[in-house]
Amino acid sequence: MMNYLELQFGLRGKTLPADHGYSLYSALKQTALNGESLPPEVLLCSVPGVGDRNGTIFLTRSSRLRLRCPAEQVQQWYRSLQNVVLDVRGHLVRLVQPRMSLPQPSPSLRSRLVTFKLKQWNHQEVPVHFLASCQQALQALDIKGEVYIDSNADGDLALRALQVHHRNILGFGISVEGLNDEDSLKLQCSGLGGRKHFGCGWFYPIKTTGEDLSQ
Repeated sequence: MMNYLELQFGLRGKTLPADHGYSLYSALKQTALNGESLPPEVLLCSVPGVGDRNGTIFLTRSSRLRLRCPAEQVQQWYRSLQNVVLDVRGHLVRLVQPRMSLPQPSPSLRSRLVTFKLKQWNHQEVPVHFLASCQQALQALDIKGEVYIDSNADGDLALRALQVHHRNILGFGISVEGLNDEDSLKLQCSGLGGRKHFGCGWFYPIKTTGEDLSQ
């Protein structure tokens, strides 16, 4: 597996749409990427913030745009994204003060949203087919781990959606446990499922206490 680095950009701005995965990528594509697509090996994470329950998040000091890429590409993205101003559906943010780090192995990883193309999303067998798709994807990457669908704050399955071209793309929040160091890094650098440029399939370590590491 090639070496990966994570780039983190501070955000100078106030708000973003709560569902901004697709629109954030579109804004990057129109500005820093000159209309070109990100390479498939580059992963983007959605930006965390404080939700107002009305479709908007407020950015905080810890809100950052995160990108994982092969080490040989890091200088390219470091230079091309720094100080870029993004118009994300009318919300203006500037990418500032980039910093880089190495992904850290952890036996337990979590992703807020993983998506797969399933024939139907409106029947009781969906979790079964979704978990089977996760296991198949892990096997294709030669990763050994146990996959779980997470629950939300209300105790229900963490069914989540991403809006793309006015369509809701459904998926689940998942955890993968029992990973060795090599597989943990591989999963963080490869991601899982589709729409990885829109923030899907991005994994981060879970603390041993069961709480997520700060994103």
